[in-house]
Amino acid sequence: MENRNLELYELIENKKFIDLREILIEMNEVDISEFFETLEIEKMIVVFRMLPKEISSEVFSFLESDTQEHIINSVTDSELAEIIEDLFVDDAVDLLEELPAYVVKRVLENANSDTRDLINQFLMYKENSAGSIMTAEFIHLKKNMTVDAAFDRVRMLARDMETIYTCYVTNDGRKLEGVVSIKTMILSDPQEILENIMETDVISVITDNDKEEVAAIFSKYGLLSLPVVDHEKRLVGIVTIDDAVDVINEEATEDFELMAAMRPSEKPYLKTSVFSLARNRITWLLVLMISAMVTGNVLQKYEYAFATFPLLVTFIPMLTDTGGNAGSQSSTLVIRGMALSEIKLADVGKVLWKELRVSILVGSVLSVVNFFRLLVMYPGNEIIAFTVALSLFATVIVAKTVGCLLPMAAKVFKVDPAIMAAPIITTLVDAFSLIFYFNIAQRLLQL
Repeated sequence: MENRNLELYELIENKKFIDLREILIEMNEVDISEFFETLEIEKMIVVFRMLPKEISSEVFSFLESDTQEHIINSVTDSELAEIIEDLFVDDAVDLLEELPAYVVKRVLENANSDTRDLINQFLMYKENSAGSIMTAEFIHLKKNMTVDAAFDRVRMLARDMETIYTCYVTNDGRKLEGVVSIKTMILSDPQEILENIMETDVISVITDNDKEEVAAIFSKYGLLSLPVVDHEKRLVGIVTIDDAVDVINEEATEDFELMAAMRPSEKPYLKTSVFSLARNRITWLLVLMISAMVTGNVLQKYEYAFATFPLLVTFIPMLTDTGGNAGSQSSTLVIRGMALSEIKLADVGKVLWKELRVSILVGSVLSVVNFFRLLVMYPGNEIIAFTVALSLFATVIVAKTVGCLLPMAAKVFKVDPAIMAAPIITTLVDAFSLIFYFNIAQRLLQL
């Protein structure tokens, strides 16, 4: 890839645009868009205008929103109209959602009336809904058609469709009644009626279903496309696998950022300003910094214990770190299970019982290992070793209990479970572990 890019750079520098165009035409549109992102804006506009119309529109749909805006501001109205008309509707809607208002106005002004009406209709759907990510470019057939007639329609429409592998069968009122694949039609008699060969048990979603639900359905059933209907079961669009993958990636990225105590960012790391990165991080850091004062208050309350047995201080980092790690393990697995719909709120009892048994096993092993380790390292301090081991056992049990319950509690209050990940759980477990530690020390060491 790097060698090819070096060759393309050289052609641009030497102004060998004919040779450059021939190479670009043979490349995949995604690779072309990645190459464009490395060019200076002026050079990119020149090269973009060289591409054939059918390729340039595809490349445009894969570019970052900032780059798309630069192109829109640099091309003529007629060029812009061609780009918009060749984009699939869902790509055009995604584009408009990212652009400033004055750029959106120019785009809509240069779209033809049918395209403009369709885009405006899509923009009315709720954000993050199935309607907001669907496309209107799909093939729908009538159930009384013969296979031969259906193929004639597919051939007529295929060029402008985003996918043709699955066709959707509707009645005269455009209500979805079945699906039929190209493979099924190829294997059927040309005079067979679609109603006789279509699948009637159709998996579909409604326009206002959350896009996460849509992605989960794709993952569960291994679909290439999914029909979207309105509340009267009229077919209004389809979601394709590429859009579902985008949703999965977006949600995974958002969960990772929330689990790391950051506000989600909509731009790639290298395209996000330092100010935005700092703003996304500082809020949670402030919250966690203030909440960590609880730990300080606990330490202050038991200050007399340090004075009596200074050795107790040595084991605080080990206890808090182990508790935080144990809680993070449980929360991560529960959050993942909830994201994949493997764990539901009704399973709270099963999850709690499983994590309780896991924590007893893990806590027992860690406690025993630590007890004998401390006996070797600090001979003659058997009671302190037992205090630390018992505190560690209690800490692991509490940490795993909190780690599994907090994400599920977040779901009850309609908060993203990923928020209840490592940072918050660690802060809570730190406080609990210290309280257990010093209370056990009080009784065993008679402080």
